[in-house]
Amino acid sequence: MALNPYFLHGSNTEQRLIQDLINEQLRMHGVEITYIPRKFVNKKTIIEEVQASKFDENFSIEAYVGTYDGYTGAGDILTKFGMSLRDDVTLIISKERYEEFISPFLVGDAQIEVATRPSEGDLIYFPLGNRLFEIKFVEHEKPFYQLGKTYVYELQCELFEYEDEIIDTDIEEIDTLVEDIGYIATLNLIGVGRTADVTAVLGNGYVDEIYLNDDGYGFTSDPLVSITPSPTGIPNNDARAVAITTTKGGVTSIEHVYLTFAGIGYTTIPTITFVGGGGSGAAATCSINSSGSQGVVAFVVNDGGTGYGTAPLITVSDPATGSDVATGIASMAYDGTNSYVNSIYITNSGSEYVGIPTVTVADPDVILGIGTYLFNEVVQGSRSYTTARVKDWNLDNYILEISNLGIGGTITGFYPGETIVGQTSGAEFSLRSVVIDDLYDKYAQNDEIELEADALLDFTESNPFGNY
Repeated sequence: MALNPYFLHGSNTEQRLIQDLINEQLRMHGVEITYIPRKFVNKKTIIEEVQASKFDENFSIEAYVGTYDGYTGAGDILTKFGMSLRDDVTLIISKERYEEFISPFLVGDAQIEVATRPSEGDLIYFPLGNRLFEIKFVEHEKPFYQLGKTYVYELQCELFEYEDEIIDTDIEEIDTLVEDIGYIATLNLIGVGRTADVTAVLGNGYVDEIYLNDDGYGFTSDPLVSITPSPTGIPNNDARAVAITTTKGGVTSIEHVYLTFAGIGYTTIPTITFVGGGGSGAAATCSINSSGSQGVVAFVVNDGGTGYGTAPLITVSDPATGSDVATGIASMAYDGTNSYVNSIYITNSGSEYVGIPTVTVADPDVILGIGTYLFNEVVQGSRSYTTARVKDWNLDNYILEISNLGIGGTITGFYPGETIVGQTSGAEFSLRSVVIDDLYDKYAQNDEIELEADALLDFTESNPFGNY
């Protein structure tokens, strides 16, 4: 049976009146909160687990505090893991105001998912307590269809527990709330780089160049290079070299053979053999210069420098007669805090030198760090392309605290020696070392527990009985 057509059960004008009255009451008796929508950057496709989310927009809207006599919830609880704050608050906002002044602006790109209604997981900045709350439930049918329509959203919120989400609303009072919490890694940077210093040693009767005739196969480690001793009978005059292996298609072979000392006093071409390394089939020969002219028989590293991200270019000055120029390549080492030039391999000893040539080592990527990193800006490695967000920058000791390391990308590691570039500030400093452990959390020992736990069998990560 149809409703009585002679009685109104809610006209548009009546609904409009109620909505206007609600809006007016909220503006008079409410508080101005900041609504911060959550954006899902990416999810795992199987169980829709959120891997990364960010909060980078903010909208001011008036809200009535439903829990007018204070926070509800479990309150402050003392646990063995510290103090746990379980405060809740209920906020009521106008449905019309949300749909007209917030919803139309919630537009994400192809990689970002946003909701067009108040959604569980969105944040509310509550200015009276200077706190962030997370929406846990949105009640949209209370009061229940007065005159056939709903007019408000009731947001049931719980104190936000930060878990390395990206919060970048451009409101300092909000963004700095999480400045000292979350997982924080440390980048030790180099304020001033230093160019390596190398000198050349001349000699005659030396091995001029080594030729790899067969790279062999089946090596499990770099083999030793054995070169026939110098005819002078002096051990220090014997030529020395190193072999560098590479693996391609599952086969490990010798890629290069470099001289570390070209020898002195050779009158006939020495024999080169490879010892150990587990492989076979490798063969090499060499040429010598026994004309009496001098060539570079060694490079001496006086100072390995600092701030190098990649092996620098080595340049040797021409001999006075304009004959064959010596060449070399740098071998790098890392001592846990600094990447430096460890030695110089000889690729060609040159000839006709009458005086000690000048050896020039290219400068590190950054000789002098510049700029000031800004809080919350994105920084990126110049070689690894890893990204992170700045938590704090200490110019006195060149320590950069970061979070969100590699979130949203597939690369999650910086390379020592590369340049860390601020995408907003333009600051540039070379990276000395990375400390992944969170040194700032008062419960930092939990990281050690987690590392130990990772060594145990975890059924959630893989099938311990194999894959079929």
